[in-house]
Amino acid sequence: MESIGSAPGPPLAPADSALRTEAQEALAALTGRADVGFRDGQFEAISALVEERRRVLVVQRTGWGKSAVYFLAALLQRRRGAGPALIISPLIALMRDQVAAARRAGVRAEAMSSANPTQWEDIEQALEADELDVLLVSPERLVNPRFRAEQLPRLVQRCGLLVIDEAHCISDWGHDFRPDYRRLRDLVAELGDQVPVLATTATANSRVVADVAEQLGSRGEGASAVLTLRGALTRDSLRLGCLTLPDDRSRLEYLAQHLDELPGSGIIYTLTVSAAEDLADLLDRPGRRVRTYTGRTDSEERAELEQALKDNEVKALAATSALGMGFDKPDLGFVVHLGAPSSPVAYYQQVGRAGRATDTAEVLLLPGREDRAIWEYFATASMPAQADADAVLAELARSGAPLSTPALEARVDVKRSSLELLLKVLAVEGAVEAVRGGWVATGASWTYDAERYENVARARRAEQQAMLEYERLQPGDPQQCRMMFLARQLDDDTAAPCGRCDVCAGPWYPLPESGSQTASAPASASAPASASPSGGPGSSREAVSRLLDRVGVPVDPRKQWPQGLDRLEVTSEAGEPLRGNIPPGERVEEGRVLARMSDLGWAVPLRHLLAVDEDGRRVDAELTPAIAQRVVEVLKDWDWAQRPAAVVSVPSTTRPTLVRRLASGIARTGRMQDLGELGLAPGAAPLHGARNSAFRVAALWGRFTVPPQLTEAIAAMDGAPILLVDDEIDTRWTMTIAGRALRRAGSGPVLPLALAQVS
Repeated sequence: MESIGSAPGPPLAPADSALRTEAQEALAALTGRADVGFRDGQFEAISALVEERRRVLVVQRTGWGKSAVYFLAALLQRRRGAGPALIISPLIALMRDQVAAARRAGVRAEAMSSANPTQWEDIEQALEADELDVLLVSPERLVNPRFRAEQLPRLVQRCGLLVIDEAHCISDWGHDFRPDYRRLRDLVAELGDQVPVLATTATANSRVVADVAEQLGSRGEGASAVLTLRGALTRDSLRLGCLTLPDDRSRLEYLAQHLDELPGSGIIYTLTVSAAEDLADLLDRPGRRVRTYTGRTDSEERAELEQALKDNEVKALAATSALGMGFDKPDLGFVVHLGAPSSPVAYYQQVGRAGRATDTAEVLLLPGREDRAIWEYFATASMPAQADADAVLAELARSGAPLSTPALEARVDVKRSSLELLLKVLAVEGAVEAVRGGWVATGASWTYDAERYENVARARRAEQQAMLEYERLQPGDPQQCRMMFLARQLDDDTAAPCGRCDVCAGPWYPLPESGSQTASAPASASAPASASPSGGPGSSREAVSRLLDRVGVPVDPRKQWPQGLDRLEVTSEAGEPLRGNIPPGERVEEGRVLARMSDLGWAVPLRHLLAVDEDGRRVDAELTPAIAQRVVEVLKDWDWAQRPAAVVSVPSTTRPTLVRRLASGIARTGRMQDLGELGLAPGAAPLHGARNSAFRVAALWGRFTVPPQLTEAIAAMDGAPILLVDDEIDTRWTMTIAGRALRRAGSGPVLPLALAQVS
C-alpha cells in the first residue's frame, strides 16, 4: 500500500499538465469561484484516478473536499468516454447534498434510495439513454434483488468510476460498521483493474485504513498498489470542551439556560430517541425553535428539518446519530452532546459537522451517568450470536422456498431488529441471499467467526475506555489537549495542542451557578452564570422540573396477535388458531410506567433498582422511598375512566419480593383490595432474553393461572377495574397474557402498571 501523508511531496502528475488545467476549470464551476485552488492531495487523487486508473483511499478531515475529488474525477472520466460513476453513499441526507453539489458543477447526478421510489423508473431510463454522469445508491440497494439482477450488472459493465463514501463502514473496526458495506469487496473485484476506485472517509485509524486498503486491493497481475492519501485530522475552527454535571436535572438546566449563548444554529446529540424527543420539548419555545431528528423521523420530514437547520430557521436539532455522516452545513455554529458516544472516533465524526466554513465553532460534551449502560446495550445488540445464525440457516435449508423476514421470525427465536442485522451479515458472507419473496440459503459453507467478533468486542471496549479518558482530561496539563487526543485516536501523530480547548486554555463556556465540581473545570474556577434571553436560571429550572417531574408514561396495549403462532402450536382454549385482532373483551387497557429506561431523569434510579448482578441475574431489591412516592404520584395522576378497586401482581421468579411488596404497598396506600398474585404453572422457569413476539407469546402461553380464591374475589367485584402490577414491561406480552387470564376469569378492565419500560 503506497501512502502519502499530509506533508508536501512530489505531485503524481506535472503541475502544468492539461489535466490539471481542465480539473481547475471544473473546480471553479463546482465552487462558483474562479480563484479557488486545490488543497494538498486533491489533484493528486484526481490524477491517480483519471490518468492512472488507480485505487485510491483518501482519509481527510470533514470539510477538506472529498466530494469535490469524486465529482471532478467522475466528470473528467465521462469526458474521456467512460461510463457513469457509481457512488455508494450511506445516508439519504448525504445523497441529497451530493446530488445538489454535483449539479452545480454541471454533473448530471441522480440518487436511488428509499426516499424516492417513484423516481426509480425515470432514473433507470436516464441510465439506459446514457444521460447520467453519476448515480448515487445506498449499500442496501446492493441487496435488493431487482436492483442486483437488473441494474447492477449493467452498471458494472459500464462503470467509469466507483466511489465508496464513508469507507470506514466497510471495516469491522470502523466506528459505524455496516454489514451491507462489506458487499463492496465483491463489487470491487467484479470491476476489474481498468476501473478506478475511490474510497473516502474522515474517521479511520491505521487499523481501519489497512483493512479498507486490503479490501480495495487490485488482484490483477502487475496492478498498482492502493494509493492512500492521508492528511492531518485536527480542526482549527473547533473549540472543544467537556463539562461533567452531577445529574440529568443539572445538565438540562444548564442547556436550557445557556443554549441561546451558543453561536448560530447547531445540533444537540443524544444517545436515545426518547432523550432527543424530551430535549426538544424542553428547549423549543417561541422565538427559539428546537426540533427532533431521529431514526423515527420519516424521510420527508428529515429533508424539511435539514433544510430548516441549513437556513437557520431553527436554533438546534435535538438528534440521535441518525443525523450524522454527510450532513453539510458549512456554518454550523455548535455541536453539543447530551451523553457521550461510545467511541472518540464516533465523537470526532459528529463534532466534525461544525465549523467547516467558519473561524470558530463551539463543541461541548455533557456526559451522563447512564452513558456506559447505553453503550453496553448497543454493543451487545449489534453482535450476531452463533445459535441464532445456526437456527436461521437451518430454517432456510428446511423450507426449500424463500422465507420473508416475518415468516422467519415465526420460526426462530430472534428479535426482529437482530434478525434483520443477522440476515445482512449472513448475506454479506455468502450464506444467504435475498430473492423475490424473501431469503434463501445458498448452501455455501459458512463458519461462525467467533474470534473475529471477540476481537471486535475487545476493540469496542477499548474505545469506550478511551472515551472516558477524554472526559477526564484536566485543564493545565501541557501534554494533553482535547483535539490532539481525538486526532491521536485516529492515529494522526502530527497533532499538537490546539490552544483553544478547555484543557489548553481553560473553560470557555459558562460554569454552573452552584460552582459544582466538573471533570474539566475545578469548582474554584466557577463564576455566576448570566441570565439568558430565554428567561434566566429560574425559568430554566421550572421548565426542567416540568419535564423530569412528569407523572408516568403511557404504555399502549397489544391489540393483535403476532404472525406464526400456529407454527408454534399456540391455539386458543377451544383449539382455534390465534390470529388477527385480540378480542376487546380479552385485552388489557392502556397502562403506565414510572419511566422508560431510555428516558432522562427517573431512568437512572430505576436502572439502579432494577439492576442485574455479575452473572446477569436480576437483583430482588427493596423499593426506595423516592420511587415509592413516585408510584403514588403516577396513580394520583392516572386519568382512568373508573378507579381500580383491587390489585393483582404478576408472579415473578426473579424479583418476587419487589413485585409483591410493590403490589401490596399500592393496595394499602390506595385503599384497594389486595387480591394477591396470579398462579404460576408448575415448573415455570424464569423467562430469559428479549424474544420476538411469536416466541414470547408461545413461552407465556399457559404460564399464568387464576386460582379459585382469586376467581371468587373477581366475581364479587362486579366488573370493577383491576390494577395488574409487575416490575418491568418489555415486549408488553406478559401484561397482555396475564391480563387476558384475568379478563377470561370475569374481571373488569385490567390496568397494567410497572416501574419501568425496558424497550
